[in-house]
Amino acid sequence: MTELLSKIDSPEFHALFTPQLEILIKVFKKHNHMLRITGGAVRDLLMGIGPTDIDFATTASPEEMKIIFTEEGIRMINLNGEKHKTVTVRINDKENFEISTLRTDSAIVKGAATQELDSYWQQDANKRDLTINAMFLDFDGVLYDYVNGQENLKSKVVKFVDNPEDRIQEDYLRILRYFRFWGKIASSSSQHNPDTLLVIKNNAHGLSNVSGERIWQELKRIVNGPLTADMMSTMFHLGVLSYIGLPKTSNITEFQNVCDNCQQLSPSPITLITALLETNKELLNFQSRVKISTDELRQGTFIIQQRNKLNATDDTISYCQQLLMDRKEHNIKSYIKELLKYNGKHEVLKNFDHWDPPKFPVSGYDLLARNIPKGSLFQKIISKLKCIWKESNYSMKKDDLLDMVEQILENLK
Repeated sequence: MTELLSKIDSPEFHALFTPQLEILIKVFKKHNHMLRITGGAVRDLLMGIGPTDIDFATTASPEEMKIIFTEEGIRMINLNGEKHKTVTVRINDKENFEISTLRTDSAIVKGAATQELDSYWQQDANKRDLTINAMFLDFDGVLYDYVNGQENLKSKVVKFVDNPEDRIQEDYLRILRYFRFWGKIASSSSQHNPDTLLVIKNNAHGLSNVSGERIWQELKRIVNGPLTADMMSTMFHLGVLSYIGLPKTSNITEFQNVCDNCQQLSPSPITLITALLETNKELLNFQSRVKISTDELRQGTFIIQQRNKLNATDDTISYCQQLLMDRKEHNIKSYIKELLKYNGKHEVLKNFDHWDPPKFPVSGYDLLARNIPKGSLFQKIISKLKCIWKESNYSMKKDDLLDMVEQILENLK
């Protein structure tokens, strides 16, 4: 195993120190309160990744933070976070910082002895969900790890802090977070602790009471991450999927095939989710449970309707071009591209992405110039010309199409 670190001194760590962060550090130091980086940012830094989102923990209470920031002239935003003991500030109108008070068993005593202060940080770590998310880092790069999070990270395993059942029952969404982070750090799906999986299986029903919006946010991250097929297969066999809006009979084999098809193509989450669904009714049930967007619903419906038809055609590119010309949905080209990803049509996707649909060359003014008045006959001629143009694979020119008008009029008599 790689040697565990007691201090981080990497380029990614030093890149965090913006002028705004320096101001924040000085403010807390001035008012004799401890401030540390926590959560995912520490995990990412240990993995050599520059964090995109940084959370902070402090010994200051929300009330103390409000007094401090008011005194220092620092603007506070998103005041609703205070009920979660979190205060968000914006410094120099350039950067936001979210700072949360440590979750402890008793009130934090300002100026407490070092040993007592250390116990506050340990109490907070013990209340977090996963060991890899329960570490702290000070601004000298010193790592504070009370739950063996770094060791688990190096071993590429995900563990709940202390008792898995206690952590899960505090917030059942942690079941999905477990799988998301497993996909993020694990090297395979064979290292799950059987006892942990049993606890997840026995508590999966608790997901029924988690809001659909929270479910979908986590599920999107799972299907967008590594080891997606393995994660969803494990969740399926543990009975998790039926509590998050997916059928008990979800087609895991199809999901695995589509994941293989989509490698390196970055499909949207709903594209992958539709692989688990057989019918539009199942998609509507999923939409009702997790509140996917209208656009996601339309995209999923399109894929379910078209996936078998696309596989059955001999000329995939022409089929997709005709879909693009015929369908009027706002995002139809995006839907077709997702359909091609779903079916693993890599080369067709490249060609289709660069194909610009031709514009119908005949305008209403062209027919008016031929003394054809607006009305039902006018519309019938336009429709017939579009059919002829389509049958020519959109190759006929305006003059050639207009030459057909007399014949169309004859046929309509």
